[in-house]
Amino acid sequence: MRNPALCLLMKTVVAMPGKVIQIVHYGKIVSPWGLQVKRTASNFSRAWQRSIASGVVASTAPANTVELLGKPYLPDDYSNVTKKILSKVGKNLHNQHHHPLWLIKERMKDHFYKQYQGRFRTPLFSVYDDLPPVVTVEQNFDRLLIPEDHPSRKKGDNFYLNHTHMLRAHTSAHQWDLIHSGLDAFLVVGDVYRRDQIDNTHYPVFHQMEGVRLFSNHELFSSISGGETFSLFEKGLRTPLKQEMHTMEAVKLVEHSLKRALTKLMIHLFGDGLEIRWVDCYFPFTHPSFEMEISFRGEWMEVLGCGVMEQQLVNSAGAENKIGWAFGLGLERLAMILYGIPDIRLFWSKDERFLKQFRVPCIDQKITFQPFSKYPPVINDISFWLPSEKYSANNFYDLVRTIGGDMVEKVDLIDEFTHPKTKRISHCYQITYRHLERTLDQKEVNSIHRAIEESVVRELGVEGRF
Repeated sequence: MRNPALCLLMKTVVAMPGKVIQIVHYGKIVSPWGLQVKRTASNFSRAWQRSIASGVVASTAPANTVELLGKPYLPDDYSNVTKKILSKVGKNLHNQHHHPLWLIKERMKDHFYKQYQGRFRTPLFSVYDDLPPVVTVEQNFDRLLIPEDHPSRKKGDNFYLNHTHMLRAHTSAHQWDLIHSGLDAFLVVGDVYRRDQIDNTHYPVFHQMEGVRLFSNHELFSSISGGETFSLFEKGLRTPLKQEMHTMEAVKLVEHSLKRALTKLMIHLFGDGLEIRWVDCYFPFTHPSFEMEISFRGEWMEVLGCGVMEQQLVNSAGAENKIGWAFGLGLERLAMILYGIPDIRLFWSKDERFLKQFRVPCIDQKITFQPFSKYPPVINDISFWLPSEKYSANNFYDLVRTIGGDMVEKVDLIDEFTHPKTKRISHCYQITYRHLERTLDQKEVNSIHRAIEESVVRELGVEGRF
């Protein structure tokens, strides 16, 4: 006969004090911790906290060797990191006091410190917020069980230093190493890098928080009456609800722990009365996997991805006798919602009119961003015939960002034409230029736009229709 206490935990509705949280399940497949803005629904003892210096400025060493964070990297045919992106490495916005990303990081860190404590009332979770962003391809993909043919590995979606090293695409790249070092509860916060579209919610550098919690058999079942009769593992079948080596009892308890922890975190950030729902989805390194959505100002918004960790990953890191959960969330996503920040480029602004709004005496102080101005846009179009092969829209976006920088607000594909006879394909993009701190004039924009036209022909092999 199944234990009544365990049956209660296996219900699909999670009750929180004074509030019933709505749980809705439906299917979705997404890329690993797809937690930049609009794609997100992709650490604690102070005494044990580690701090690994991430270095400062990137530079180009002799013989075309790229020197980054004090180490040289020899470029090859996989290298695609631009100087513009290299200039962002080491900025660590999440560690700059009173920056909005620092504020939200500190709020979440403080929550975990206070909510989860060990036997001697010391924080249970360790926090790592200064791990270097250069990782190996093995760390970023292989150790996370991401298949060789998975689309998230594409050169067009990542920034590679060479075929063996890259700028991390997610903070999950440190998951295996920290588990292997013996940790079973930690948060990782850092800058991550992805090539993506250009609009007010996407930027090639953004920031994530990763959380991991592992449980032994005793830790998971000790609070359950008759828990000594339960086990973490079995030889079973993989189903949509669990992995083949996990017992259903263990999975449901881990899932409950995960959802309860994240529900408490969101209520801490957004306040009581928050409506939450869970979406079944797919990540290569968790199963079952979920995305959390919150109802905010009448709209359901994805805020994070999470799930029960793949046991193969846990075992390979040396924690064969434990089961665990992991989550990943985007700091910009949450900060834009919490503070009402309308444009992701603002996080990189040095304008005092922006920064001074976040210099508050208490990290929990309510802040609503007050726009100081919105300067008029300048809009130009660019059309070209695509090359016969190897064209990637992300290559074009990366080129536009490299030349136009943060003056480019967004790029939209507004027309795609296939010639009826030659079958050649033409793209027409609309580029919106808008400076965050001053008015742009047409002459200045035309100079930048011409540079983009020249570079797109030279670098991407397109035929211009200018």
